[in-house]
Amino acid sequence: MLSRIFELAPPLLSLLSPERAHAATLKSLELGLFPHPGPDHPSLASRFAGLALPNPIGIAAGFDKDARVADAVLGLGCGFAEVGTLTPHAQSGNPRPRIFRLPRDQAVINRLGFNNGGHQAALERLRWRLATGGVIGVNIGANKDSADRIADYVQGIETFNEVASYFAINISSPNTPGLRDLQAPEALDALLARVMAARARLADQGKPRRPIVVKLSPDIAEEDIAAIAARLVAHAIDGIAVSNTTLSRPGLTDAAAREAGGLSGRPLFHRSTAMLARVYRATGGAIPLIGIGGIDSGGAALAKIRAGATLIQLYTGLIYQGPGLIGRIKEHLAQAVRAAKASAVSDLVGLDAETWAAEPLDG
Repeated sequence: MLSRIFELAPPLLSLLSPERAHAATLKSLELGLFPHPGPDHPSLASRFAGLALPNPIGIAAGFDKDARVADAVLGLGCGFAEVGTLTPHAQSGNPRPRIFRLPRDQAVINRLGFNNGGHQAALERLRWRLATGGVIGVNIGANKDSADRIADYVQGIETFNEVASYFAINISSPNTPGLRDLQAPEALDALLARVMAARARLADQGKPRRPIVVKLSPDIAEEDIAAIAARLVAHAIDGIAVSNTTLSRPGLTDAAAREAGGLSGRPLFHRSTAMLARVYRATGGAIPLIGIGGIDSGGAALAKIRAGATLIQLYTGLIYQGPGLIGRIKEHLAQAVRAAKASAVSDLVGLDAETWAAEPLDG
């Protein structure tokens, strides 16, 4: 019965404003009102940056901004959860309205601006659930008014090291002015030098050495990909997430398409997957990737993996498809492993990377 109720959730929640619908979803998860799927097929077990996961599926950052429902996300059948983006100090984000559904395009535009309650509130929640286990990533960012944005990332590493399974360094949101400038090669060098030094200091103190993932934009200029990839390899980054939302507006038909902000959902799939494959090729497959953008079916999830993703993350697809999408993707991936006569989903990673890397970004 509960599974049936959740399948009806998308049309019911669409009657609410996007932010009210999101608040209602978080509250239902906090109350434990979600289906509990059974164990995953062994072929879905995955490894990422030394972490063992029961399956490669997670929900992207932005869903659980304040670390309220990490365990519920795992309970939905995800192999890992990622909380944030978290900034040192609480901030309200940009003025409302700031989320816009594009149902005709199966997309969303948001200009939230890292609205969150700050480090300390999230830290207490993550400490409280620490004994529960599971892979929980902490996505960290910089306050909009910060005088030293790199220091904000360093503070995030220091604050959450005890509770994070891994860190995601978000330098790719389009909704904090100037944030994407940190993706430029020289700025990226400076950021990673200080972040990796902070991690090394913690390790020297006997604290856990947490994997660090850098989250990139799908709007990186083609000619900059090689230089950025080279910096990530040089700093021995543990993973790369590709990608965040886009400022491009590829063939949208919904009236809300003119709203400012980052676009997510189905129209982002092609650009983000082609970018993923380019990064996979530029790094020689040496750094595991998280594929994000436009995953709303088992076929889309499989395409991301074959383009180079070790793990995948969903968000907008769940808004339109409901939580049953997670189970459908897992079933499709398990079938794909059997069809390929492979032993694990990891055997499929990157099989189509060359094909996808040759696709135009705006194809």
